[in-house]
Amino acid sequence: MSTRIVAMGDGLWDLFPEGPRFGGATANYACHASILGAEVHMVSGVGADERGDALLEVYRKHGVNTDLVHALQDYPTGVVHVELKEKGLPTFTIGENAAWDHWEWNQGIERTVRNADALYFGTLGQRGPSARDGIRRALEIARATKIPRILDINLRAPFFDDLLICDSIALCSVLKLSDEELNRVCQACEIDLSQSDESVLSELRTKFELDLVVMTRGAEGAVLNHAGGVVEQPGVPAKVVDTVGAGDSFTASMTLGLLAGKDYPQILKDACRVAAGVCSHAGAVPE
Repeated sequence: MSTRIVAMGDGLWDLFPEGPRFGGATANYACHASILGAEVHMVSGVGADERGDALLEVYRKHGVNTDLVHALQDYPTGVVHVELKEKGLPTFTIGENAAWDHWEWNQGIERTVRNADALYFGTLGQRGPSARDGIRRALEIARATKIPRILDINLRAPFFDDLLICDSIALCSVLKLSDEELNRVCQACEIDLSQSDESVLSELRTKFELDLVVMTRGAEGAVLNHAGGVVEQPGVPAKVVDTVGAGDSFTASMTLGLLAGKDYPQILKDACRVAAGVCSHAGAVPE
């Protein structure tokens, strides 16, 4: 029997000058978790439009269950406008009032969450009040059923503030963040950054009574803080083509490792290996 994961949040198209690319942290995570062998149920919204149909097609191609992806007449499928500035550096403008902001809680979602083995969410997916309410209702159920509540914080300006950061961390049991996000998270949570990273992660874990805090360090690997101590994993060498989606694949691998009962060093090693593989191909979810 496969592991059942519910992933709640954003699914969208990144509109690059050369054409659209499948994206959204939650969508990427869902596809990677499915590729790795989980039964994944995506909870989100798409517009009743061509982009929505195309998004659903990508989910299904990768084995993601789309029964809980709502097709909404009044809102468009989410997009991010990508512009390449000087030296090819991209700037991102996330379209507002997208379909994934407006999906609504229903009995089908409740039933699926009650039968899940893990629940995944982020901060951007809570941008719309309806979606935020649904995610938090799901988290209440997940807390009661004692399944992992995995937060990949994925801060996307300007759609977060101190309250959202702290509330989200308080609702999860496993926090995953990047070293680039650490300062902003600690600022929001009033944690002293003059300490070592190890002490900062430990304080985050104890302050919010988390099971785990996992921080990725790009090419340098990752570190995991748990009640018994710290586990570090150096980066896995990769010929980097594109880093988009690597963090999402890391979180997907980590989730499956936790649910399989693997030890922490093995979980980190596997997750870093999967992320390195994604970096060696173009696109968030390599073919």
